[in-house]
Amino acid sequence: MSDGPAGHGSRHGTARRRAENLAVATATLVAVAHAAPAAVRLPGVRRAFPALAGRGRPDHIALTFDDGPDPRSTPYFLDALDELAVRATFFVLGDSLLHHPDTARDIARRGHELAVHGWTHSRPWLPAVTRDLREVAHAARAVRLATGAVPRWYRPPYGILTGGRRLAAARAGLRPVLWTAWGRDWTARATPASVLATVRRDLRGGDTVLLHDSDRTAAPGCWRAALGALPAFVRACRDEGWAVGPLAEHGIDG
Repeated sequence: MSDGPAGHGSRHGTARRRAENLAVATATLVAVAHAAPAAVRLPGVRRAFPALAGRGRPDHIALTFDDGPDPRSTPYFLDALDELAVRATFFVLGDSLLHHPDTARDIARRGHELAVHGWTHSRPWLPAVTRDLREVAHAARAVRLATGAVPRWYRPPYGILTGGRRLAAARAGLRPVLWTAWGRDWTARATPASVLATVRRDLRGGDTVLLHDSDRTAAPGCWRAALGALPAFVRACRDEGWAVGPLAEHGIDG
């Protein structure tokens, strides 16, 4: 009877269920491989990976900015940094650089470091390794073409370092770096005082600080809060005996 129509159909049904279960298991593994590395954006997880978080020399603070170049706001940061005699690292978006190469060149001309923030400020909801490889490579190439400098660092948008983005950074010769302190300067309610207080809350020597020189992915005009906080922030660091500078001078180990 097992060779009859009923048995034949039962075998096919079992095979189909096995195939479906295998497909679900495979999709789950792909999703985990894609998303699990992104957990490092969480503060508690980042502390377990000090080099990835940006822990450097104890006498130094790395000052970094995301989301530019933006001709409406980035020049104000460059002027302020000149007045403070501080150099920083700017994590730039490839599509912004493509539209505003003069601003990117001005960042480099004034002695700052350009790094890769991706091509667009997208959230990687689904695995797309080919896209990640293409976009990170294109962004790194755009930095080289615009400034003549080879970028060293990569910070993914939102700090979401998926498996695909990690691979893309490695292929492009970039080192992923997130942050250890930020100013929450992207909100509509941010003020220079709130940004300064948030950054300083747990600030210590060796930290990498994240601010934004553009509001393109945030509340309109919020960049003014970060700009206004800069002088007091730099003074506070110097009062503690910490130099402020780019990631290139930060001495990240590992």
